[in-house]
Order: sequence, then structure tokens, then C-alpha cells
Amino acid sequence: MKNQGNLSRRQILAAAGFGGLAALTGCGSGGDGDGKDLSKKQNGAMKEYRVGQQFKAARPLSFSVLHNDNPAYPMKSGWPFWQELTKRTGITLKPVSVPLSDYEKKRSLLIGAGDAPFLIPKTYHPSEVAFVSSGAILPVSEYVHLMPNFQDKVRKWRLEPELDSIRQSDGKYYLLPGLHEKVKSGYSLSLRTDVLDRLGLTAPTTWDQVYTVLKAIKDRYPDRYPFTDRWSTNTPFPAGAFFSYLGQAYGVRAGWTYDNISWDDGTEKFVFTGATDAFRQMIDYVRRLVAEKLMDPESFTQTDDDAVTKLLSEKSFVISANPQELVQKYRYNLERQVKGARIEMIPVPLGPAGPVVLGGARLENGVMISSRALESDTFVAMMQFVDWLWYSDEGQRFAKWGVEGLTYTDAGGRYRLKDGISLMGSDADAPKDLQKDYGFFNGVFTYGGSWALVSSSFSPDEKKFQDVMSGRRQLPIAPAHPLQSVEQEQATLWDTPLRDHVTQNTLKFVLGKRPLSEWDAYVRELKAKNMDRLVDLHNKAHERFTKESK
Repeated sequence: MKNQGNLSRRQILAAAGFGGLAALTGCGSGGDGDGKDLSKKQNGAMKEYRVGQQFKAARPLSFSVLHNDNPAYPMKSGWPFWQELTKRTGITLKPVSVPLSDYEKKRSLLIGAGDAPFLIPKTYHPSEVAFVSSGAILPVSEYVHLMPNFQDKVRKWRLEPELDSIRQSDGKYYLLPGLHEKVKSGYSLSLRTDVLDRLGLTAPTTWDQVYTVLKAIKDRYPDRYPFTDRWSTNTPFPAGAFFSYLGQAYGVRAGWTYDNISWDDGTEKFVFTGATDAFRQMIDYVRRLVAEKLMDPESFTQTDDDAVTKLLSEKSFVISANPQELVQKYRYNLERQVKGARIEMIPVPLGPAGPVVLGGARLENGVMISSRALESDTFVAMMQFVDWLWYSDEGQRFAKWGVEGLTYTDAGGRYRLKDGISLMGSDADAPKDLQKDYGFFNGVFTYGGSWALVSSSFSPDEKKFQDVMSGRRQLPIAPAHPLQSVEQEQATLWDTPLRDHVTQNTLKFVLGKRPLSEWDAYVRELKAKNMDRLVDLHNKAHERFTKESK
């Protein structure tokens, strides 16, 4: 793009991200970023494609897509999802199926070899950063002018700050994230409420109360661990779910959401997450649970099946949950194995940070686009299709609920599955399952959306949970601080050893293998691994971006 004159970076970003087709083609590149004209890439595209309009390719087309194959609903070529999608859009998707357990590794290998499908969904930020410098994925922010539904939701829901937070040093972002109107929380503690009733206890609302409840259960069942946990295998951070929502209560990112760099709104500086006092306090809390035998030390190494087996055999009474696992695995099996058993998922207990949720939580995993897609003369049609399926109200409703009359009925926004169809255990006796047999409600295609749509599938349990969580204050979103390519390469070299050291020592501290009195020594070890230099890199990038944006 030439002749930018004295435009600030923020003005340039605004034009590129939200100025529409005219702003981009005015530079002579059609927003292509490499001097090519997008008018030569409109084979099969709709000439007039607007918000709320059904996308239908001008001629039959097909696009490859990386498919994260979930063992809970293994992919089938005969799913009605595929056929109905082609019927509605004229697009045939060609899935490259990869097992969930191997998804990230296989995705990296395919991208590195130049063999990745055009569409690469189920990507969590900042995973896309690793592929930016090679040019293997597109700077998708350059092409959102082709996506009216995406732009409309960003504007209506005021998501610009969230998108700014994922921009790279060139001012562009390389991931099309799922967009949420409101924060949707996914994980928390679940407890045997019949056991609580038996002991005269109420469901805890703070982490101090969680400790008290676990102590009472331990006193009644001294030979058992009240709390045993899962989500510790095939993950870089053991007990990833637990640390994520516990960390939130302390105002820090931990577990699955851990990032070495965090924004401190008080000092208006970036800090190293794993060296903060809040992170230490969180570790100290878990250390206390383990030391007093309130939490099973195997929680950090065992498989999910082992953790669930302990719950079902009453060797434990508390476990991390999400709404799907609560209904499908815990409650369904407990009710059949333990007379009178009841289990509930509680809102994330409050901690020192108060009633908060992590900042930036309205963005979800999203779609990367292979750079090879830009070479195709059907590129514009593909971007219109992505916009319709992942970002239009109708596309999101289709991916989630399926076909009205076939899989569901709609009465004024109240969705009801057709008789004989179950979703996540909603009807244990139903012969068909919306995910397994029809291919809808597939995590590859279903995420984000309006609160009305997102909440339309909530069970009474989840509605109660989400009503509480959606009312909590969102912590400040980290400001944009894109690193330049050389800085990014250096940060990557420092980042992994630091992250590994935090993870390893978090476990040592909580399991009592290293006393917390050695916290200062641990911080010095982080400094020796370039912690301060990494923090300085991000703070200088923030200062530079702020100055250039004025």
C-alpha cells in the first residue's frame, strides 16, 4: 500500500480492518497484500453478498478443511451436515480428518510441509503466531472486507479491542476468531450435592468455602481424597481446566489459559505471569489442598478415565466439569450406580480478584487460512462462504441445530430437538444423537454467536451457571503490543523454556516436592532464563505501538 502520507498506524488499521472494499482497493491491491487484484479471484463468488443474506456459490465449488475428529462423535462421511451444507451453499467441504489427540502436531506438520487444507479451524490464539513468519497462513485481517457478517458482529459487539490484542507486528491478525456477544464460561468445580446435604453443608461460593467443604468431607471420609481431578494428559499444563478457573479467581492466567506475559492494569506494564504474587498465592492454595490430603496428588498425572472412575466409585466427590461432561459422564452414570446421587456444577468460586472473568474471553478458537488459498481463482467465494458458515446468524444456527423440521423445531427462538434425537445426554433413550448421527453441534464449526443462540442449548444447569458468570466483570484486555519479526523469533526462543520451567515448578510446589520458601530462588531461575528480557521486549513493543498509533 503506497502513499499513506502521515496516516497513523491506528488509521491504517482502521482502514484495513473495517473500511470495506473501497478502502482496500484504493491502494491498487484489492487488499491482497501482494499486488494482485482480487477481481481475478472471484470465480463462483456472489456479486452482491450482504449481512443476513444466504450465501450460494455461483457454481459448485469445493474447499479442503482440516477436521478435528472428536472421539465423542467420530466423523462420518454420511452426516447430513455435509449434504445439507452443499445444498444450501453450493460448497462441498473435503475434510482432512485428524484425531483430536494429535491435532496440533499434525496441523503443524501439514502447514510446515505446505500441504495444509485451505481452511484450518479449531486454532487457539496464540498458536497461529508460529506460522506467521514463514508466510504459510494469510493475514486474514486484510480480507475481512469480504466478510460482512464478521464485520457486522465486530462493530455491534464492540470487539475491536479484542481483535487489536491478537494483531502482529505488521498490524495484521492471522486468525479469524470465534466471536461472542457475551462472555461464556466453560469450566468449574462440580460437587456431590447429596453428600453436602448429608453433612449439612451448602455449595461453596468462595475458594475459602471450598477448602472448608473439602475439610468436612475429609473428616467424614478420612480414607478418601474429597477432590480428584482430570484434564492432565495430552495438555502442556496438567489439571489445565482446574488451574484456568482457579487462576481466574486470583486474576491470573494459569492452566490452559496460561501465558508468560500478562498485562498489569495498575502499573500499565506487562509482567511475567508465573512470577507474580497472585500466581504464588494460587500455588499456595493448591499446595495446601494437596498437603492436607483434600486433593488427590494423582490429579496432575492421571487419565480422565481414571479420575472419572474414582468419582463414580465414590473414592472422590468433587471434580472439574464442563456442562457436557457433567450431564453425559458424571450425572448419567452416577444416577445409575449410586442410589440418590446428585452432582452439580457451581459458578466459579470467588477469590482475591472478586467477581471477575478473564479479559478477552469473548474471542474463541478460530480459523486460519492457508496462503495457498489466495492462489485460487475461487478465493473470494471461499471467504464469503467462511463468513456465512462461521459468522452469519443463519450459518451459526445451521451448524449448531441442523435443519428445521429434520433435527429441530423453532418456536420464537426456543429450539427443541425432534423426538428421538439426543444432544449431550439430553435424552438417554433416544435412538439418534445430533452430533454422532447428524454431524451438527460439531466443535469444528460451532462456536460463538449471539447470546440468544449460544444460550439456546443451555440445560437448566448451564443456564443457572452462565447467568451468574455472564454478570461478572471482565478483567482488562491486554493492549496491542505486536512484536516485530526479529523480536518474535527471539521471544519464541525464550518463551518455551520459561513456560516449561513455570509448569514444572508449579507441580513441584503444589506436590510438596519443592518448598514454597524457595519462591525467590525460583524467580531468580526465571531471570536466568531471560524472564526480564522477555518482559522488556513486550513492554517496548507496547510503547512503540502506542507511539505509532497516535
